[in-house]
Amino acid sequence: MSTGVTVYEHTTAGAARGRIRLLQLYPRDMNIYGDWGNTLVLIRRAQWVGYDVELTSYDPGEELPGEVDLVVGGGGQDSGQERIKDDLVARGPELVARASDGTPMLVICGLYQLFGHRFITGTGDQIPGISLIDAETVAGTGRLIGNIALKSEDFGTVVGYENHSGLTTLGPEARPFGTVTSGDGNNGRDRTEGARVHHVIGTYLHGSLLPKNPAVADWLLARAVEHAGGTWEPEPLTDPVEDWAERARKVALTRPRRFRPFLPGLPQTRAGSRFLRRSPADLTAKNLGEKALRQGI
Repeated sequence: MSTGVTVYEHTTAGAARGRIRLLQLYPRDMNIYGDWGNTLVLIRRAQWVGYDVELTSYDPGEELPGEVDLVVGGGGQDSGQERIKDDLVARGPELVARASDGTPMLVICGLYQLFGHRFITGTGDQIPGISLIDAETVAGTGRLIGNIALKSEDFGTVVGYENHSGLTTLGPEARPFGTVTSGDGNNGRDRTEGARVHHVIGTYLHGSLLPKNPAVADWLLARAVEHAGGTWEPEPLTDPVEDWAERARKVALTRPRRFRPFLPGLPQTRAGSRFLRRSPADLTAKNLGEKALRQGI
């Protein structure tokens, strides 16, 4: 069985408007970059507008709950992916079926990669995915790190923080979560970030995604309530948290991405969202910084 169910009751007056059954996938192995923050935001925003939340956590070897209205999963290191891969593949058909049936899902970084067809590691090994998302990922030679902004069809400007080495390419059956306006996104080349299929969102934006983008959180909650047979009728929020979220978004949008060379000996370094060729002699902070300033990066 799963590790247990925790119920978070609504904080509004009167009876609850409904109950949302929230499943957190692999929190033991895939939750190292603050992705619990996304789960917490979903719980709190549901409570604040009149809904109870039933949270179940699932780790390898346990039993998936029979009825779920919303699924969330976070990022992890390659070692975490190795630990969950067999269990995820075994659960894959059930997760694919639930997504096809309209269950909303949010998967971040490492789980986003494994919701695709496969992840090819830096040593050439393949970690199989569940092919819920039409995408493939290969390990890059360095990390894509920093604040990121994108334009999204349903959510306007989305801001967050990316930290990944995997380079993801979407297939024709997936559409991007958004178009990158600042940062790297899926692969640093085609300006796509994340992927969407059915009511599933996959993205490299980590634990600050939902705190900084409440519109995405509310969209997921609305789809969850509809999946449960209800109607999303939230009470209006008057809490200053809405102002805090907007302030956090503005700060993130004004912060430059930090100039960060790749590991010594590698031929590429990155400044902002541009990739530059460098000789080993050029791999010094002084030289890289001066050249970045000259090129306006």
